[in-house]
Amino acid sequence: MNNPSPEENQLNIELPEELAEGFYVNLALIAHSPSEFVMDFIRILPGIPKAKVKSRVVMTPDHAYRLMLALQENIQKFEENHGAIMKEGEDAGFQFPMNYNGPIGEA
Repeated sequence: MNNPSPEENQLNIELPEELAEGFYVNLALIAHSPSEFVMDFIRILPGIPKAKVKSRVVMTPDHAYRLMLALQENIQKFEENHGAIMKEGEDAGFQFPMNYNGPIGEA
């Protein structure tokens, strides 16, 4: 029985230049059906009542579960290195600002 070499198990992943910078998002909406999870990643801007979906990711429930485990592991490693992440509600005075408490802009 032949064991595959480590080189055969490697996956070459390409990151296209137009995606390399990524997108800043500050809201995620998640929907699901029996066969898939749909995650919309959205950026909300101050004083603008309309937000844009910057990316949509669709995956199977199995992959969504593995993503959850990977996020949990990475959050644990982050907190070990940088301290605990403040969760909503820990600071009684904090509330997510939908308009960032700034002036409402007009165009």
